[in-house]
Amino acid sequence: MKYLTAAALLAVCACAMAGPAPWYKWRSKIDGTLSCAQSTLGFGWELASGPYKDSRCEKPALVK
Repeated sequence: MKYLTAAALLAVCACAMAGPAPWYKWRSKIDGTLSCAQSTLGFGWELASGPYKDSRCEKPALVK
C-alpha cells in the first residue's frame, strides 16, 4: 500500500510541473488566412509556424 501511495503522489507532482500547451500559426488552404491556435483547426488548415508561448503567436517558445 505504501508503494501505491508513493506512486500516486509522484504522478501528482509530475503533473503539477507540466507547462501550458504551445500555440501555433495555422494557414487556410483556401485563402491563406493565418490563425493562431493550440491545435489543428481542421482539414482545411496546415501548420504555418510555431511553437509560440502566447495566444497571439508573437513570442517564440524554446524547443527542448
